[in-house]
Amino acid sequence: MLKKWFLSKNVFLAVKPFSALKESFRVGYTRQSLVRDIIAGLTVGVIAIPLSMALAIASGVPPQHGLYTAIVAGMIIALTGGSRFNVSGPTAAFVVILYPVTQQFGLAGLLMATLLSGVILVLMALFRLGRLIEYIPLPVTLGFTCGIGIVIATLQIKDFLGLTIDEMPTHYIEKIQTIVAALPTISWADAAVGVVTLCVLTQWYKLRLPIPGHLPAVILATFLSLIFISFDYDVATIGSAFQYSLSDGSTGLGIPNVLPEFILPWSIPNAQGKLIDWNLDTIQALLPAAFSMAVLGAIESLLCAVILDNMTDTKHHSNDELLAQGLGNIAAPFLGGITATAAIARSVANVKAGAVSPIASIVHALLVLFALLFFAKALSYLPLSSMAALLLVVAWNMANVPQIIQLIRRSGRNEIAVLLTCLILTVIFDMVIAITVGVLLASLLFIRTIAEMTKSIEIAHPEDLTDVLVYRISGPLFFAAADNLFADLHDKTVHTDHEIRHIVLQCDAVTVLDSGGIHALTRFVQHMLPHQQLYMCNMQFQPLRMIVKSNTVTEIQKINFASDLTDAFTKIRVFEQQNTL
Repeated sequence: MLKKWFLSKNVFLAVKPFSALKESFRVGYTRQSLVRDIIAGLTVGVIAIPLSMALAIASGVPPQHGLYTAIVAGMIIALTGGSRFNVSGPTAAFVVILYPVTQQFGLAGLLMATLLSGVILVLMALFRLGRLIEYIPLPVTLGFTCGIGIVIATLQIKDFLGLTIDEMPTHYIEKIQTIVAALPTISWADAAVGVVTLCVLTQWYKLRLPIPGHLPAVILATFLSLIFISFDYDVATIGSAFQYSLSDGSTGLGIPNVLPEFILPWSIPNAQGKLIDWNLDTIQALLPAAFSMAVLGAIESLLCAVILDNMTDTKHHSNDELLAQGLGNIAAPFLGGITATAAIARSVANVKAGAVSPIASIVHALLVLFALLFFAKALSYLPLSSMAALLLVVAWNMANVPQIIQLIRRSGRNEIAVLLTCLILTVIFDMVIAITVGVLLASLLFIRTIAEMTKSIEIAHPEDLTDVLVYRISGPLFFAAADNLFADLHDKTVHTDHEIRHIVLQCDAVTVLDSGGIHALTRFVQHMLPHQQLYMCNMQFQPLRMIVKSNTVTEIQKINFASDLTDAFTKIRVFEQQNTL
């Protein structure tokens, strides 16, 4: 039965893997295009190397897993995706979801949740849900992304200032209290390195150099940390904070300079060296996080694709991109990669660097792999405070404060209420609650706004017809508006100075009539006086079709229909003449 449904709906024809890559070659791919892609890929790779490690650390796992994500997921998504310019890898938006999963289930739980999110993304692609992301209102998107930015920035304070905190609490308010209580333990050497990194990152653009500021920022921070260490100041680095062990039994500090090893996500022991009992209860406990990852990944990747479309005057394929994101997140956990999606900042940098096709994103992944294999020891000297500074800049960009200020200035109270609700719920609770409540609140406020647009206006009638009331209805007659409108009409037709025998409703401006409108209309007919007649004219197609479908209702059969006002007045005169005779 399910197979027949899939075939009847052409579900598998809704997605076409490799569509962006094929399209790039179809329009013409030259040697010059390859050169541009290589330059763009190298540029983005320089940005991705420190960011990938910083995001892995912020998610609660060793930094090499961020590099694995950029390599594996970045390459698979670029090859199979529906956007020519998306660059995928670990992103800051996921930190607020991944960190609690890592705290509760460890690396194995995080990889399993990533695998489940990939399956959900593939199903979203097969069921053609790519376009539904467009229906999430802008205040909702701005609200939860700003909330995510605030949470990410809060999580970076510990490493940025070198605070001594054994374990960060789960709830946001408790995080703030813990950070404030730990402020006396600040490491001025770590803080100085972090501040220098932050200053370089925020001021580098003024030099107008083609090199991204990420590389010189972390290089300068590394040299500064080495100077502090030479003077016996403790500065936390990737090498001092992390150690690894390989399948051959070898161990080391920092990150391993080997290819990602094939692993089974469910067979990784937790921090206590024990395997997680993977049963139905454990999977159910991970599903909410996996669903959050999938939804956020879909939103961020498609939002990124839309932004790039506007920059390049191209068109992405939303369902193909969702399929690629799903495939990347299914494959990455088997090579140690965590959750990935399209990174807006890196993708924009990709376009600005002259990218032409997904080859640029593949080059970016290859550069990350090259750095892992040949510069792992050097990467181990990177200070944690400089990694935190990188994420503070990312968090500020995610918060998108200028756009929020612009929206508040130009929008009404409804949009502002939705934005603030999503922001607060994201910070206090989580993204899924924020999006669910935000979309629901935005929908209800929108329905109220549309309902308030539905009006009835009395218009003039011929002088020879003294017992007639004529109203023009404008706006949709749906469940939220019809009851009030017809109740108001009933009061006007009953409480008048003279007897009303004919009621004419001009419906040329009624675009929609639903079952709620039909119900309100039948109640209006029921409450009319026995001698009163109802006429409806200038009906549009959709409302007329709904009335035809409801023609079996006794009250609907009592309504007189006319083509226009003139026809309605003619029918009234004929009725009066017949009753007079």
